[in-house]
This record gives sequence, C-alpha cells and structure tokens, in this order.
Amino acid sequence: MTGNDVYITNMAAFLPNDPVGNDDMERVLGQVGSRPSRARRMILRSNGIKSRHYALDPATGAFTHTNAQLAAEAIRGLRSDWFDLEQIEVLAAGTTIADQLAPSHGSMVHGELGLPPCEAVGTSGICLAGISAFKYAYMSVATGMAQSAAAAGSELASATLRAENFSAESDEKLNELEKRPELAFEKDFLRWMLSDGAGAVLLQNRRGSGPVSLRIDWVDMISFAGDMETCMYAGGVKQPDGKLRGWLAMSQAERHATSAMAIKQDVKLLNANVMDYTVERAMRALKDKHGLSPTDFDWFVPHYSSKYFRQPVFDKMQAAGMEIPFERWFTNLPSKGNTGSASIYIMLEELFHSGQLKPGQRLLCYIPESGRFSTAFIALTVC
Repeated sequence: MTGNDVYITNMAAFLPNDPVGNDDMERVLGQVGSRPSRARRMILRSNGIKSRHYALDPATGAFTHTNAQLAAEAIRGLRSDWFDLEQIEVLAAGTTIADQLAPSHGSMVHGELGLPPCEAVGTSGICLAGISAFKYAYMSVATGMAQSAAAAGSELASATLRAENFSAESDEKLNELEKRPELAFEKDFLRWMLSDGAGAVLLQNRRGSGPVSLRIDWVDMISFAGDMETCMYAGGVKQPDGKLRGWLAMSQAERHATSAMAIKQDVKLLNANVMDYTVERAMRALKDKHGLSPTDFDWFVPHYSSKYFRQPVFDKMQAAGMEIPFERWFTNLPSKGNTGSASIYIMLEELFHSGQLKPGQRLLCYIPESGRFSTAFIALTVC
C-alpha cells in the first residue's frame, strides 16, 4: 500500500508461569475419562513440541491470568526508555476466544492497561486474529491517522483444553487414532498442541531508538472461505452437509454432550487442502503480485502447528517457485509451543532481540489458518 513507511520499533512476548514438559501436560490440563490419553505420546512425537506454557496453577488448576491480562502483559513489555505506553494512539488486540462474548477483547485489554483514551479494536478469527490486529495497526500508521500503534495476539487456549470441556473418547476412536495417525489432528491433537501466551509489537512512522527496526514492506491476507467449508472451529458442531451448527442454536445439554465448546478440526478436510490453499495457491498469487523470488529473503518465519507440516510447507513452496532452504527458517515451536494467533509475534520477538538480524536483510512471515482456510504473509526489511 502507499502511504507512510511503517516500522516495527519494539517487540515483546509474555509466556505465563513455568514451562510445562510433555510428561506433565495431562496433570495440568486434567485427565479425560478413566485412563490417561493413549494418543498423547503419538501426537507429541509428531508435533515436536518439548515444552509450552499455561496460564494455570499446576497445583490447583486455577487460572493465573485472563486472556486480556496475557495481552496486557505483552504490551507492557513495549515500554522503553524512549517510548511510554501513554503515547499509544491505536491499540489493536486479536485472539481466537476472548474471555467474554462482549465487550470487545480490545476494550478489555485497554482496560487492563489503564491507558488514557485511545482507539481500541478487537479482532477475531483463529491464527489470523493476531495478524488482523497487526494489519489494522499498520494501516492506521501508514495512512497517517496515527503516529504510534500497538498490536497484540494472545491465546488462553487452556480454557478450552481442560478435561472438563471434553467428553471421554471411545476405545474404538482411540484404536483408530493409533492405526491412522493423521486422525489425531482432531480434539486430542489440539489438546496436546495448543498453549497459552501473548506477543505485541510497537508500530511507528519512524525508526526506533533501539538497535534494530523492521520496516513493513507489505501485509497480505487471503481468505478462501468462498471455496471451502469450515475446518477448525469452536462453539459448534459440524453437520454431515458441512455446515456448522452454532452454540446459539443448541441447548445447554446438547452443547455439553457434543463437547461443542472444545476446539476441533475436520481432519480429512485439513490434510487434503491446507497446504494447497495456504501455501502454494497463496504464494503463486503473491509471487505475481509482488514480483517475488526466493532469493529475496534472508529469513523465513513460518507459523506451522507441528513439525509434521514442516516438509509439506517446503514442498508446496517449491511447487510455487518460492522454495527457501531450511537453513533460512526460524521457529521456536519446540520450546514455546503453538500459541495460535500469538505465535508469529512470539517467534518474531525472539528473532528481533536475538542479535542475528543485520541491516538490509529481508524477512518473509507465513501464517496459515485452517478455520475456513485463510493465510497471511508479511514482508519485512531490517533497518
């Protein structure tokens, strides 16, 4: 887009409590049914995550933070000796499931921060909720409507992953999971995959006073919902015809019996389409739009939910003529887990403060969403 140059001048992340290792996950989240999960170890072998964080007291299971508090903690990390949070003119916060249906998640984060009056916006979705907030803040600065804006992505996934939200899986279903590992990408996959955390960025119309800034070259978001039915969802049950029966149309008893409020995925639809739509088709379009070449980028920062998808992402990039070798990839999935809409913030924050970025280097970020198949790409230049 045309307009002012916009720079990421600071980044911060907040991961609640001590990291939780693989062997402690079920103790913290609770056990579903009369015996431990038989799918957990298989899923963890596939996703490659070694530790993650939950906003839960491991001893009592009580929440230590709300979703809005997670986002607020990340935004507080943007404060520096050259920037005070009271200078924020636009505050945009995205999440998959807010603490409440209303008011806006953005308003609740603003309230947690106790900042002076400013524009506060909440964005929804799944993994792209954080990028929607990012793009809103970016456009606010690029158009000259604001000089400084903060954007955040946060997730309190543990709120839907605790045992009380799940119906016990049948032995037949668990046996099927062991025979066909790809079916683990349903409720149980997400239970051992998703975790809590938040990240935030400060966007300004000038370079920052810190050691590095990132100029935003472009942000592109593409939805394929016009072609595809729902794949990942919460607060509903998918019907045989592919339509979603939402929680508002269900009785309280029906919501409980179907684990309607738990996050779920249509595994067959996911495996058949996610790489084609979110990588190859999108990259082909962006390659033509921006005249891209894989040699344009020194870093590739991909948000993928599991190392299971690492090679398929590369294969589809190669098919689109945009293969970036693995040695240029950056991820912290094994140590930080999959924090949904916060993941790209948490990855970029670590790289931003790592000392590895050099002036002139370019970054390409990839963020897919399987909700109804959407994807986002961000191009950045190190200043």
